[in-house]
Amino acid sequence: MPIDKRHLGPLVLALMLQNAFAAEDNGVNAYRPTVSNPATLPTPGQLELEFGGLHVKSGAARDDSLPYLFKLAFTPEWGILLGGDAYLWSRDEQGNRIHGAGDTTVTLKRAFLINDTTAYGIELGAKLPTANASPGSGKTDFTLSGILSQDFGAVHWDANLGATRLGAPDSGTGRMQTGLSSSFSLPLSSDWTGMAELSGVRQSGAPTTAQLLAAVSYSPGKRYAIDVGVARGLNSASQDWSFFTGFVIPVARLW
Repeated sequence: MPIDKRHLGPLVLALMLQNAFAAEDNGVNAYRPTVSNPATLPTPGQLELEFGGLHVKSGAARDDSLPYLFKLAFTPEWGILLGGDAYLWSRDEQGNRIHGAGDTTVTLKRAFLINDTTAYGIELGAKLPTANASPGSGKTDFTLSGILSQDFGAVHWDANLGATRLGAPDSGTGRMQTGLSSSFSLPLSSDWTGMAELSGVRQSGAPTTAQLLAAVSYSPGKRYAIDVGVARGLNSASQDWSFFTGFVIPVARLW
């Protein structure tokens, strides 16, 4: 009997999860769905994949994308991240549509593990112009970020501060862009975690953006995580709403 194409997505995800469970006993270290990254890295040698869908609404404009991120730690202190948008669709206020693959970001990460409750991190990344001409800027951006992760009892806090040198800033705007985010997560049960986050971006000559995000994550056994959430723009320069869902799984044990 032929397989209904509508069932291919759930079937592929189920097979990926089954293979991941068979190969891995280590828990994943989810970076999504918040803007903030934790200071810590995944289990060394364990390749992890994060994948999801994102819908952004701003007036009559719509943006849809499939963000992904591969994470691999060489040691507890050093690792590399490779991510971007596998594909994106965009419609502006006038109804003009563009679509195509997105840019690719490569990031080197250094974690400083102070104790069981405190960690610092540094990320140095470059966004490479791999996108089609319309969705991407066509230039390379460089980002340096500092991270603080702290546990306050059951509450976990991640704060990120980053500066990006844009390869192709809009006319009349500065080349440097800064971003700040602060997220809190709290276990709701043995398998569920709730998250809340404030974040924003500032650039000379451009309006400052700000958003509030809320999400929940389901992670039975800590071997994978599935999330769903929503973000609301807090000023006129930000998107109206964004909705997202995704998952984190271990792909392979490399050593």
